[in-house]
Amino acid sequence: MSDIKMTDVTIHIDKDTDDNTRQRIDATLRTREGVVSVYMPNDKPHMLVVEYNPDEISSTNMLSTVQEIAGHAELIGM
Repeated sequence: MSDIKMTDVTIHIDKDTDDNTRQRIDATLRTREGVVSVYMPNDKPHMLVVEYNPDEISSTNMLSTVQEIAGHAELIGM
């Protein structure tokens, strides 16, 4: 049995992103192979934290996904 690598990344989106768009981001990221969890705090609607396996998906791939849905997004940490 091998160890599964886990890491997280914070992605910043526009603070005025509506709830429907935030829900689409959440649902879409959760379908990606390697994504373990998506956390989008209600008190910080401009931030999302994604926990993932870097052997299966990259942070730039997730960023591209979010940009396709929300328009503007940027990585805060890797």
